[in-house]
Amino acid sequence: MSRPALPFGLYAITDPDLLPEAVLAERVAAAIAGGAGVVQYRDKSADADTRRRRAALVLAACRAGGALCIINDDAGLAAELGADGLHLGREDCSMQEARRLLGPERLIGVSCYNEPDRARAAAAAGADYVGIGSVWPSGTKPGAVRAPLALLRELAATLPIALVAIGGITRDNAAETIAAGAHAVAVIRDLFGDPDPHAAAQVLSAACERGRAQIK
Repeated sequence: MSRPALPFGLYAITDPDLLPEAVLAERVAAAIAGGAGVVQYRDKSADADTRRRRAALVLAACRAGGALCIINDDAGLAAELGADGLHLGREDCSMQEARRLLGPERLIGVSCYNEPDRARAAAAAGADYVGIGSVWPSGTKPGAVRAPLALLRELAATLPIALVAIGGITRDNAAETIAAGAHAVAVIRDLFGDPDPHAAAQVLSAACERGRAQIK
């Protein structure tokens, strides 16, 4: 089994405030049907048993819909479930430990905020992609550091791995974000805050394609 490539375009991230467990699988499936090629299960507050149960729902929806499933923060959970990958933040385990737990066939992404040196170090350590943001003002994280489009352009021209832009990305700015060099756009609120995530995903995915067409 070879490591999968990170899909281009819409990278969906779950939020327990927007996706109660009763509708989690249904809404994730709708987002995938609308064009999300990868879904990250993210839940900072639930206990371990709840996170395991909910992550399994997301993984099943991804498997059924043909999308990749990434687990936020928890390398042990990603390994236990056989998820497609793991996303690491500043306080999480090292790349080396994550790779030891997950093996060579799983994707590993690293949040790099607005720090080019962190992004370069992650790439050198074997990350498959880096998360850059907040690219736009974020309703999910209002106090997040800002990473302007100029930083995306700089990193896209110099890094050998994919960039995932995050923070305040909407149907109105997704195309511009992709055109600046992002391989994918991570979306929470503009996707799962919509009562029709299938339609929202379709519009976001179309915006990503427009952005790709603008790249010279």
